[in-house]
Amino acid sequence: MARDRGSSGRAGDRGVPRVIVRPGPGRRLLLLCGAVVSVVALLFAAGTVRGWADWLPNWSNPFGQETTDRSGPVLLRSIQDLSRFTAASGNFEVIIDVETGQRFIPDFLVSERVLFVAAGTVDAYVEFGGLAEGAVEVDEQANSVAVTLPEPDLAKPNLDHERSYVYSVQRGAGNRILDFFDGDSSAEQEVFGLAEERLIEAAAESELRQRAQSNTEQMLVGMLSSLGFDEVTITFEEGEPAPD
Repeated sequence: MARDRGSSGRAGDRGVPRVIVRPGPGRRLLLLCGAVVSVVALLFAAGTVRGWADWLPNWSNPFGQETTDRSGPVLLRSIQDLSRFTAASGNFEVIIDVETGQRFIPDFLVSERVLFVAAGTVDAYVEFGGLAEGAVEVDEQANSVAVTLPEPDLAKPNLDHERSYVYSVQRGAGNRILDFFDGDSSAEQEVFGLAEERLIEAAAESELRQRAQSNTEQMLVGMLSSLGFDEVTITFEEGEPAPD
């Protein structure tokens, strides 16, 4: 039986011609020129952008780094701008017992006793406006800052007239007759001034100054730490109280 040579795969491959396209010299030159033109265009665009950058306005980059002046004089002025810093406030209530009379006259005739309940608030503050040069010292190598402040002082009391009241008034016979013609009582007028004195005394005996000192220290440590200082030292020293 004869074999069919036409069905052989090798013979089939010999029957299909393969076409190979090789670029001629002209086509290779054209591709090379195109690549060179592309590179030159990119270089020209980069140079043009740099040239335009010199003519454009100098707009700041909102996402760029911001330089902050942390020198001692600048920080001193920033703290001075805080002026009087109210660091703490306290509510107080005191009882005023005032009795007046006249010598050589029996109390049941001319005397007056007033029980007054005084309520009010007292603020504790630190005066930043009067800080002198050298109150803020910056150590760049240690990345630290030291601030020296006066001790907290007490402001004038704010007497709360809605919460304050006269508990009782006892007058002699002569006082009642005089008040009939003149409804103003000298003791009741003077008791308000005495109430303010007692309120400031109560505030001085409390921990209001210590609380104001702690609050001031926390405020400054937080503010200066946000500027990048690794160590913040706050010192309070005694001095003459600032005028109210």
